[in-house]
Amino acid sequence: MKPRKKTKEINVGGLKIGNDNPISIQSMTNVDTKNIPLIIKQINTLKNEGCEIVRLAILDQESAKTISEVKKKVKIPIVADIHFDYKLAIYSIENGADKIRINPGNIGKKSNIEKIIKTAKKYNIPIRIGINSGSLDKNILKKHGKTTPEGLFESAIQNIEILESFNFYDICISIKSSSVPICIKAYTLLSKACDYPLHVGITESGTINSGSIKSAIGIGSILSKGIGDTIRVSLTGDPIYEIKCAKEILKSLELRKFGIEIISCPTCGRTKIDIISISNEIEKRCKNIKKNIKVAIMGCAVNGPGEAKEADIGIAGGNGYGVIFKKGVIFKKVSEEHLVDELMKEIEKNNS
Repeated sequence: MKPRKKTKEINVGGLKIGNDNPISIQSMTNVDTKNIPLIIKQINTLKNEGCEIVRLAILDQESAKTISEVKKKVKIPIVADIHFDYKLAIYSIENGADKIRINPGNIGKKSNIEKIIKTAKKYNIPIRIGINSGSLDKNILKKHGKTTPEGLFESAIQNIEILESFNFYDICISIKSSSVPICIKAYTLLSKACDYPLHVGITESGTINSGSIKSAIGIGSILSKGIGDTIRVSLTGDPIYEIKCAKEILKSLELRKFGIEIISCPTCGRTKIDIISISNEIEKRCKNIKKNIKVAIMGCAVNGPGEAKEADIGIAGGNGYGVIFKKGVIFKKVSEEHLVDELMKEIEKNNS
């Protein structure tokens, strides 16, 4: 895994992105932006799960006005997602958006982009250039024949140059496709060409199951190259699952810690206890424990402690019993029926 590239730093409502700051997790609401009670409820639910930036779809002036009301009730940076209408971008900024997401190429005249930039400068907020395969410029598509990494990269550079031509550098960039290989190459090209912080994601990745796998492969591959400063997992479903998946991606790459990490064996013919039910029960009971410890759940008492010796604490099964170990050293033998309770007692000691 390559060291993370050091990029420029931007400030989104008090949350710093880029430089040496932790890779942040984003999501987007999927309820009517104008329904203020519902939007506040969803944002707070996402925040409680670990979301650090939330994006709202701004379709009209009433949606933009919602931002000022929402910000009275939530404590998380709000990004306004704008397409085509520069006036909505300006109105969103004036109503308190902490960042806006636009594709400068579909805003229209440069004079309109300049108006957005003047407002962003006045309120000291960054702009995310959002490029994706569904909104590439016709000339770029004609040149490359189809959506390609080079086409996405070219579009990003063109849009960066538009903002820079107005002396605006408070920029974050994303170049997304539903194709994992295209995304990996496009982000690699862009990372080599600029030092702006990059927002990484696989757009339209799919349903909760297949989309989580696709996003983990795509986002994980990009992050493993040392590329990326903030991420969003895009799933068709409740956005709470976007946060769950994003946290697991960052945990798996050891880029961030989010409380207990559970490792468990896949089971085999040597397993003599119900390790599947035990694993599910431990995961459920550890859900709200915030301490950063690694817990191992192994099916075999012979190899388990040794294989999981990097874990802070763990269990390994025997025939109707299990052993509890710390850093690979066994210190207690317990009957299967009491194994979960005894492990939880030890975890809670570590959590105190």
